[in-house]
Amino acid sequence: MSIDVRLSQDAQKYLATDQLVWFGEVTDSDAEHLRLGLPEDQRFVVDLPAGPEDLHSGIYGVRPMELSLPGGSVVPIAGLTWVGVHPDVRRRGVLAAMMTDHLTRCHDAGVAISALHASETGIYGRFGYGMAALMLQVSIGRGTTFTAPHLEEEASGITTQLVTMSAPGVTDRMRACQVRLAGDLPGTIVGSADFFALMSLEPAEALRDKEARRVLFARRDGEDVGFVGLRREHKWERARPSGTVVVGTFCGLPAARLALARRVVDIDLMGTTKLEAIGADDPLLGWIGGPRDTGDLQTWDSTWIRLVDVGAAWSLRSFEGDCDVVVEVEDRSAPWNAGRWRLTASGGSGAARRTDDDADVTLDVAVLGAGFLGHGIGGLLRAGLVRQHRSGAYAELARAMRTLLAPEPSIGF
Repeated sequence: MSIDVRLSQDAQKYLATDQLVWFGEVTDSDAEHLRLGLPEDQRFVVDLPAGPEDLHSGIYGVRPMELSLPGGSVVPIAGLTWVGVHPDVRRRGVLAAMMTDHLTRCHDAGVAISALHASETGIYGRFGYGMAALMLQVSIGRGTTFTAPHLEEEASGITTQLVTMSAPGVTDRMRACQVRLAGDLPGTIVGSADFFALMSLEPAEALRDKEARRVLFARRDGEDVGFVGLRREHKWERARPSGTVVVGTFCGLPAARLALARRVVDIDLMGTTKLEAIGADDPLLGWIGGPRDTGDLQTWDSTWIRLVDVGAAWSLRSFEGDCDVVVEVEDRSAPWNAGRWRLTASGGSGAARRTDDDADVTLDVAVLGAGFLGHGIGGLLRAGLVRQHRSGAYAELARAMRTLLAPEPSIGF
């Protein structure tokens, strides 16, 4: 059966379908979340002939965003989000149809990369997305000492400022700061001004027993050089304050992060600082002495990357190693990618071209997505997820794609 995916014409029906799929509390602010979350021309729906009459059979949306790549380039990407299938029509090909439609639209528009945060990790690898960045969730105690002798002079000139995220102009400052720093922090995803405004949208029902989101800015000479979002949670044990401050994704270079980290572990009435999105190579673990000096450390997936156009995407980033490898790319959802590519990197620049030469390596396009931001993919050969036809070829490819530092996690979207 052919499944038609089309542009949404009914915002209320689109929103109601999302509310059913995600089964959260329905609030008066949901329509505002949709308005700020997705442009009208980036909302897509499926209606099966035997599907529900009052709701859509499936929906998905795209946030126009930008992604910082190894080497400092910041490129447009499609931020896939709001993906949902009505419970009554599961296992009928709705999701597959929507994913194929999304990739085709991206390809036609010349967008070479799609990205997402996966609600369920088993879903999106089937459609060519690779887990491209990890993040750590770290809990540390109040008063934790950060030792960074060679950053002290630079950090001493940085002050911090605590403000409410919803206050006028705050999200504009956040976005401007992230835009300035993105090129130095590969893996960073920058949303639109509306996306940042959406983060500060907290209706009364969402704030029951919660503090409004705050932002802690790092500033040098009157300019924002970093920030982090946070929220405090009250707790008292034996008449003593032992609350938790929950801290989001850091934005800033090392000295700014150091100043921010020292501030968030020294907040009155708190006993624990929970850092929710630290990069795998974030300097914080070095500052405190290592993983065992945390109260708790967990590893989660952050950004998933899909190369919509292998040929166009390959040359967008830089490479820290050289390679010349013929890769047989398997791609069921974007057939224009399938086949043999000669992937080269030399002097930091990469090129991809079609070839009829024998393949050195055979892999799914998701493998290239997993390594595209610099995350190590060398172990996938040993895991049996890659086939190698020329000894050493996959190591050559994986080393070229890997970066000295692991990519930054991205703000959830």
